Amino acid sequence: MRRRDLLAAAPALLALPAHALPARSLRFPRDHGAHPELRTEWWYITGAVDAGGRLFGFQLTFFRSRVDATQDMASAFAAKQLVFAHAAVTDVQGRRLHHDQRIARAGFGVAGAETEDTRVRLRDWQLARGEDGVYQARLPARDFTLELRIAPTQPPLLQGSEGLSRKGPDPSQASYYYSLPQLAATGAITLEGRRFEVQGKAWLDHEWSEALMHPQAVGWDWIGMNLDDGSALTAFQLRRADGSPLWDGGSFRRAGGAAAIAGQGQTRFSAQRRWTSPLTGASYPVEWEVETPAGRYVVRALLDDQELDSRASTGAVYWEGLSDLLDGQGRRVGRGYLEMTGYAQRLRI
Repeated sequence: MRRRDLLAAAPALLALPAHALPARSLRFPRDHGAHPELRTEWWYITGAVDAGGRLFGFQLTFFRSRVDATQDMASAFAAKQLVFAHAAVTDVQGRRLHHDQRIARAGFGVAGAETEDTRVRLRDWQLARGEDGVYQARLPARDFTLELRIAPTQPPLLQGSEGLSRKGPDPSQASYYYSLPQLAATGAITLEGRRFEVQGKAWLDHEWSEALMHPQAVGWDWIGMNLDDGSALTAFQLRRADGSPLWDGGSFRRAGGAAAIAGQGQTRFSAQRRWTSPLTGASYPVEWEVETPAGRYVVRALLDDQELDSRASTGAVYWEGLSDLLDGQGRRVGRGYLEMTGYAQRLRI
């Protein structure tokens, strides 16, 4: 399948009807691996790392998508699974976002996602989890390279109801979803030929589903925040075209404690300052007030322009960026990532 055919196939993954996912117990390490029987899956790691006083944010995401139209084809060349990947570095002091993307069909040693544990690759980009639970990531991109060791310090945080996370009013709009917050990240970022030894904190989300988006939903807003005291905060909302919330949720877990899962209607996002992209004309709230059962916070982007144009792979344009978390008194209490989709165009997934 040629590259343009891969790109054409990506939106076609999205429109078929889906059934409600059954409740099930997540099992590890098996559920760290791929689930090719379901339509959409991603392994998503974000983090904030320091290089002797220079602050970087990073994102690496591997996506797997099942192509329904090819599942009954006998040919070994049929693109039954597609693998996409995104990588980005936010250079806070340099005031610039660097990003790159990949796409390929699974197989032939080019790309794939193994089922036994996290081992995903796309040409020379790879993410693998070792028997010790530590993730190794290496992604050489156009003008940067990520070489990171990412080690868990806390057990998995099961989102939703024991790992089954509702994303809309219809039970079919749900995913299996867990997070690994407060990851210890070390390694190197090479940026425009200069190598920086880095260390800091990261966050991993692994999510797989048949369908996420209600027909009225155009996109979502999401935060994953590592608090300085070891706590972890997740909050999200799905939005209608007029900006009103369609569904919301989230979680909060103190270090060493049990997770408190937010019920529908308990999380509210209120847009504050906005930034308009000169590339797409999309207007993104780069500062939010977020009300959660764990308290009211302000989320503030460290760099306004963290918009990613991934139309050459997943077909989407979205904002994904390093942000600070402030408490009600304006004190920084954490740092993590803010993701906003569906502002430049309706998200289809």
